[in-house]
Amino acid sequence: MARALGPTHRVILGGRDESALAGLAAELPDAVAWPVELTRLTPADLPELARLDVLVHSAGLARLGRIADTPASVWRETFDLNIVAVAESTRLLLPALRASGGHVFCVNSGAGQRANPGWASYAASKFALRAFADALREEEPALRVTTVYPGRIDTDMQRQVREQEGGEYQPDRYLAAETVARAVLACLNAGPDAHLTELTLRPRGGPVT
Repeated sequence: MARALGPTHRVILGGRDESALAGLAAELPDAVAWPVELTRLTPADLPELARLDVLVHSAGLARLGRIADTPASVWRETFDLNIVAVAESTRLLLPALRASGGHVFCVNSGAGQRANPGWASYAASKFALRAFADALREEEPALRVTTVYPGRIDTDMQRQVREQEGGEYQPDRYLAAETVARAVLACLNAGPDAHLTELTLRPRGGPVT
């Protein structure tokens, strides 16, 4: 996402890993690292922004397990990052988004459209993310709000998911992160009269089991 937006935007990279953020910022024409714990965000943590054109919510956490085996701590951890952090960071950044008539992207999941066994806590958080995006779109009509539903993506998170599933990691069966970023860019660059509210992407070749 950052590399796709880098040529045309000043990018603020928010996340936990300071060294990774600094390394990526150094690659881009105009970017700064913003080390932050999104689940404990306060107004004092925010960068000073008069306006914000694009906000991409792409942090996520998946802890797989059947409902009978999933304790409350996993539900709370998952919801804290996947939905509560999204809601609070958006709330705090709304003045800057309103100033620019900005665009909010919620990177969701196929699990936000269909809940499968073993995915209850993650799917529930992604269904909640869809509801958040739908409500935000209605409450803030001057903004554009797009929910992106990608299938499996070749990322470190996907490696962890496949380990939890006990399945083989097959990167050629997954979407490239760059492909998802280009899709986001296409939504962003749609004409000012267009509002692409939802976008679904799936890897070619069918689902991975």
